[in-house]
Amino acid sequence: MKDSFAAPKQFVANGPAMGRRWDREESLSYTRWLATSHYENFHVVSFLLPKHLHQDFYNVYSFCRWADDLGDEIGATAESLRLLGWWREQLGGMYEGRVSHPVFVALRETAERHRLPAEPFQDLIGAFEQDQRVSRYRNWEELFGYCKGSANPVGRLVLYLCGYRDEERQRLSDATCTALQLANFWQDVAVDLEKGRIYMPLDVLAAHGCAVADVEALRCTGEFRTAMKEMVVVARGLFEEGLPLTGMVDRRLSLDLQLFSRGGMRILEKIEEQDYDVLSRRPAITKGERVMLVLGALWRWSWRRAA
Repeated sequence: MKDSFAAPKQFVANGPAMGRRWDREESLSYTRWLATSHYENFHVVSFLLPKHLHQDFYNVYSFCRWADDLGDEIGATAESLRLLGWWREQLGGMYEGRVSHPVFVALRETAERHRLPAEPFQDLIGAFEQDQRVSRYRNWEELFGYCKGSANPVGRLVLYLCGYRDEERQRLSDATCTALQLANFWQDVAVDLEKGRIYMPLDVLAAHGCAVADVEALRCTGEFRTAMKEMVVVARGLFEEGLPLTGMVDRRLSLDLQLFSRGGMRILEKIEEQDYDVLSRRPAITKGERVMLVLGALWRWSWRRAA
């Protein structure tokens, strides 16, 4: 029933919605509603993707959205960890044939149809649990380890949905997804600080003489700029490493991948253009730039097809 439709934080507080069993049709309707009503939904289901995959993307997105919100929107660490543990139990129940929550009623069909393994979903939950316990990363190894759970599973799930299961495509996808995660981190340093988190390798900051206290106080020092410059180089290298994937997938998915990658690289350019000061102003892509990214991706696809 649509009066039970709610975002995760409100849903878990709704006893009747949490306590009843959801049937197939209303569950599919719920995940479609959740995916298409969220403010961050610029690319949840791209117009470029085959229509027969739209519902599957709604279902996977809804799982990710729930896990994310249970981690960041509840407002109490202990309660978030309890709910993420419950979400993990619900995932295990789905793979054992026990479902009642609308997300898992809908997702079970997708998982069966596309043979989705449990591991990417488990890794995502693990990353959101980690966010409740860890707020600093000592080095690249630790930060890449976080990205392995928070970003890379999403790319792998997209490949599974589109029929790709080989290790090479997954490796290239991992590079792209980690790069996107890093670009988002560099873009949102000030936003993450509001949550008490710093997603930057502390040893890189230290190597450039940047004090963590200055970052926490949003002071963009020369040392911070040089550290950010190094981090932008690392993210760009990962984008370039992953770009060959666009030539190894269906043309529609290729266009989507190009838009994601070029958009992420444009964020890095924006950071450079404002002299690496992401503490006083958040770098963002304008609507006009988004249009140019779409046109550029279409041109590259047309040129490759003609060649």
